[in-house]
Amino acid sequence: MPATIGVLALQGDVREHQVALEAAGARTVPVRRRAELEAVDGLVLPGGESTTIDKLLRIFELREPLRDAIESGLPVYGSCAGMILLAERIIGGIDGQQTLGGMDVTVRRNAFGRQVDSFEADLEVSGVTDGPDGAAVRAVFIRAPWIEEAGPEVEVLARIPERTTDGTAAGAAAGKIVAARSGRLLATAFHPEVTGDGRVHALFVRLVNGSRRS
Repeated sequence: MPATIGVLALQGDVREHQVALEAAGARTVPVRRRAELEAVDGLVLPGGESTTIDKLLRIFELREPLRDAIESGLPVYGSCAGMILLAERIIGGIDGQQTLGGMDVTVRRNAFGRQVDSFEADLEVSGVTDGPDGAAVRAVFIRAPWIEEAGPEVEVLARIPERTTDGTAAGAAAGKIVAARSGRLLATAFHPEVTGDGRVHALFVRLVNGSRRS
C-alpha cells in the first residue's frame, strides 16, 4: 500500500505538491484538522507566508499536535516557508512569530529579498540524481529564506553556487545552505513543485517509506 502523505492546506501551493507526490507513488490528502494529521505517514509544509501559516496553525488548533508529531518522528518536508517553520531559530521574523521547530538550524527569513528579487539557479542536491537535464536541480527561489547556521546533526544537501543560472554573481548568497536534512525532516528554500522536476518529492517519499519500515 502506498504511503499516505499529507500537505498542510492552510495556505500556499497545496495542489502542486500533491501532484508531485502522487507522481512519486504516494497517496496524498490535504491536512486542515488534527484527525487528518493523525492519519498520515508524512507531511509537507508548503510555501506561502510563514507568519500567516503560523497564525493559521494556532487558529486551526494544529500547532501543538504538529509539534508533537514532529517530536515523535513524523517525516516532514518543508519548502520555503515550510523551511522556516521547521527551524529552531529565525532571523528577521516578526514580533511573536513562532516556529514548529525540530531542525537544528538558524534560518534567515526573506534572505534573498522581495518578490521582485525572485530567481532561478541550477543546484547540485545530495541524494538527487538522474534528472532530465543531468544531476542538477532547477531551483526556483521566491522571497526565499536560507540557512545561516546548521547544527552538527544536520546534513547539508545543497548550497547556492558562486553564480546563478544567467551568470550573475551570487554575492552574499554564495555558499548559503538552501537544502538540508535532519533525521526524518527535509527542508528546501526553493520550490521544486513548480518546475515539473519531481526528484525532491521522490526523495521525500523514499524517506517516508523508509520510516514506515523502521
